[in-house]
Amino acid sequence: MEKTQLLPGPMICTIGHSTHPLDEFLDLLRDNEVRHVLDVRTVPRSRQNPQFNKETLPRSLQTAGIGYSHLPGLGGLRHARKESLNDGWRNASFRGYADYMQTPEFAGNVQAVAELGGRERCVLMCAEALPWRCHRSLIADALVLRGIRVEDIIGKGPRKVHSMTPWARTDGLNITYPSPQREAQADLFEDPRK
Repeated sequence: MEKTQLLPGPMICTIGHSTHPLDEFLDLLRDNEVRHVLDVRTVPRSRQNPQFNKETLPRSLQTAGIGYSHLPGLGGLRHARKESLNDGWRNASFRGYADYMQTPEFAGNVQAVAELGGRERCVLMCAEALPWRCHRSLIADALVLRGIRVEDIIGKGPRKVHSMTPWARTDGLNITYPSPQREAQADLFEDPRK
């Protein structure tokens, strides 16, 4: 495999363990020079792929010289608020996670990940193979906003640079994902002289 050229500055990767055999998964981590796996699964278990269970994965990673941390504070399976500002997400679980991103708990957890990413090559790991079908893409948005380069590991090919979700709106370090209708309504109340 041809390695992706490393750029200077902090960088964090993302990966979905999917159905990879353990040795193939470890090869992906080694090929991408990962030193620490940050498990962002709410439930760090898999019936179909027990090699990725929290009880066994850390030992396998340690044998390969890779650290492991489970980060339940960045786990998915969040519920949308009734008055969600994130109605640009049609998927309820993504909308729920975007609502969770408005909390101090999320801000503290994502800041800790950003700092760790500045010290060693980390990878955010969840189960879903495709980053755009996983809450780690929203975490990646928050990291990009904090000046962290995020690259997705999708198989043996070169990593794909994460870019901010197109309908994301930022205010400082806060991200919302409003619907176009909500944005149009907000524009009615803005000062046209701005």
